[in-house]
Amino acid sequence: MNVPAFEYLRASSLEQACALLSSHGKQAKILAGGTDILVKMKHRRLIPPYLVDIKRIPGLDYIRYEEGDGLRAGPLVSIEQVKRSLAVRKRYPLLYQAAAYMATIAIRNQATLVGNICNGSPSAETAPALIVLDAKVRVLGPSGERVIPVEDFFTGPGTTVLAPDELVVELWIPEPPAGAGGAYQKHSLRRMDVAMVGVAALVVPDGEMCGDIRIALSAVAPTPIRARKAEDVLRGQVPTEALLEAASQEAAGESRPITDIRGTAEARKDIVETLTGQVIRQALRAAKLEVR
Repeated sequence: MNVPAFEYLRASSLEQACALLSSHGKQAKILAGGTDILVKMKHRRLIPPYLVDIKRIPGLDYIRYEEGDGLRAGPLVSIEQVKRSLAVRKRYPLLYQAAAYMATIAIRNQATLVGNICNGSPSAETAPALIVLDAKVRVLGPSGERVIPVEDFFTGPGTTVLAPDELVVELWIPEPPAGAGGAYQKHSLRRMDVAMVGVAALVVPDGEMCGDIRIALSAVAPTPIRARKAEDVLRGQVPTEALLEAASQEAAGESRPITDIRGTAEARKDIVETLTGQVIRQALRAAKLEVR
């Protein structure tokens, strides 16, 4: 299938990209990695008359870690760059896991970290990891900049809080809490396929207790979500097998999956329960907490 006709607009700066978006409104879309938008255009699920290419803007493919500040990534950082980053692997292992699980190396070399969330997919691979890591995006528009938590970024299937004339110019992940341990897993028909269920968890220890915990789910609701009831089961508690089972059941109860070509809603709820238990257990182990 061929891509439908469109007008190609190359931006030489972020300010010019914003101006082009402002000029064409909802008819224009950003082209960065292109792994999502070009596929949608081929299948006629999205037919924007204008594509604003930001790939030639210099200096947008940085990924750097600074102690005390955290990790910052530009809008052209690829998923493979994230996977290969020593700072990510050492300081943010659950983000590394999410990147490693995603697609094939060919796709990871093209797809961008920022694009993965700007696509607005409920099954975005990196969304659960970014949510539990309290990541934020810096957004630029004609009215200036604003900072938005990734948790609040998604509004529905394929939609985000971005206005038509705004674009994400940086992703920031703060320094994880001391001693925190995290994990991410997904369930899919094949490893490189889109997730049927994705789960991320971050545990902050407090002595022998689970001082704080964050759990995020993907592909089981209209947007990636926090499993707050499941978190409440374990927060401030010494982890036990009974509490892990209760938290996993709460996560399944909070999920709102649909039936589609990849599986039924009922099967997805069962997978949420099983996968959540596995991920929490891994996160507790990474935080050096023993399950009683």
